[in-house]
Amino acid sequence: MSRKLPTVADLRALKGKKQLSMLRYFTIEEAAAAETAGVDIASVPPEILFDPRYREVAPSIFSMTGQTHTQCGTPLDYLRWCNDAVERGADAIYCSGSMQTVEMLAREYIPVVGHVGLVPARATWTGGFRAVGKTAADALRLFDEVKAYENAGAIAIELEVVPEEVATEISKRVKILVWSMGAGAGCDAQYLFSNDILGYTEGHVPRHAKVYRDFQAEYDRLQNERIAAFQEFVADVETGAFPQDEQLVKMPENELDAFRNQLETRP
Repeated sequence: MSRKLPTVADLRALKGKKQLSMLRYFTIEEAAAAETAGVDIASVPPEILFDPRYREVAPSIFSMTGQTHTQCGTPLDYLRWCNDAVERGADAIYCSGSMQTVEMLAREYIPVVGHVGLVPARATWTGGFRAVGKTAADALRLFDEVKAYENAGAIAIELEVVPEEVATEISKRVKILVWSMGAGAGCDAQYLFSNDILGYTEGHVPRHAKVYRDFQAEYDRLQNERIAAFQEFVADVETGAFPQDEQLVKMPENELDAFRNQLETRP
């Protein structure tokens, strides 16, 4: 049975009723696999989402993308970029800017997604790369920030590395969609990165991640096979084993004789 691309209204109607699956992926191949697997929501780099092939392989995944607001110039430049992204197939925009920026986009009916909790780009403000909201005071600040996003017009927020009890209490007290990355099942979606799921993350694997396959071992095997194939090619060239007749085009003997004879008459 084919799925249809969900709208913002569809996702809002599911709040509190169903856990959705959400991925961050990085290639067209991963997008195609996510579509076949039935993933609901995706965070996609612009260069992938804007690829003409993207909606061919992922027609029913609610797909958001983003660009750091400071890289786009003025707020008007950022608004233009977001409008262009929606025109090119984005279902929502991940916004790293201020509440004023969120409000600006929401006023233009651009679906906006915010980020609360451990936000890597703002980790210095919350004490580095660690859980956020482990005290009552910190948890209340998280709640206030989620409400601020809701009041600014955002459709959803990613809630990252927050105690599950806090995330659950927040999610059931707000209308905005709450997408969990390491914040427990009391939210509206569960969010992981494809590289963590597939086991090819370089360096530290986050605590909240779960590895389902060891693609790194397969990538290493393929690299070794690649090297071996290139080495065999080099050896064949050096020994004369390549090229052989099956890799070559032959000239009819009579044409070859005629060619050689005419060469003899050339200065």
